[in-house]
Amino acid sequence: MKRTAPESTPPYARFLLRLTQPFPNFDPPFVKPLRRRAVSLLDLKAGGRVLDAGCGTGGSFQYLLDSIGASGELVGIEISPEASVNARRRIKARGWRNVEVVQAPAETAILTGLFDGLLMLAAPDVYASPAALANLLPHLKDNARIVFFGAKTSSTAAGRVLNPLVRWALSTLSFPTTPIPDAEPWRLVAAHVEELVIEERAFASMFLASGTYNGR
Repeated sequence: MKRTAPESTPPYARFLLRLTQPFPNFDPPFVKPLRRRAVSLLDLKAGGRVLDAGCGTGGSFQYLLDSIGASGELVGIEISPEASVNARRRIKARGWRNVEVVQAPAETAILTGLFDGLLMLAAPDVYASPAALANLLPHLKDNARIVFFGAKTSSTAAGRVLNPLVRWALSTLSFPTTPIPDAEPWRLVAAHVEELVIEERAFASMFLASGTYNGR
């Protein structure tokens, strides 16, 4: 489904962007450790190239740049014009010269060269989209690391209580095209990686997945 212009920024992002102009520079306390953990699983090296798909306003940029250094290259992909503007403001404010933001759907973003890692943090419209993966994965080196985070349904006692809330939040606050989470939202990516590792969080209602791209 092609998204219309008003749908290019999900409702929750429009709300947060209004609250945090000129660009969001605030993460809830639980998000910073998540970003650090996700970036550590990418196993990036100085001088590497990394792709941040669904980068939002660039909240993970600093952590990624800490890994690849000034000699590396970071490319963010973001569908939302508002979020992209704020990501670029963040880049300008920090004086980063090796960061680029591509404003486009992940399905059609134009990329060049190969990347050592792919991060998809809270980006189900990317990691659960066959078209997005078909566009992004050919730009990964063999043995590149893929790390992604999102919501899932849970079979734990506490998680079953949270399942309706998670479904409501995703359906209400995200894109109309955002898939409703199920028990294994990583299944599409799993076909393209070796040794997929799943870390469950928040009573198994969230997950952090990582693996090594197998070149297929």
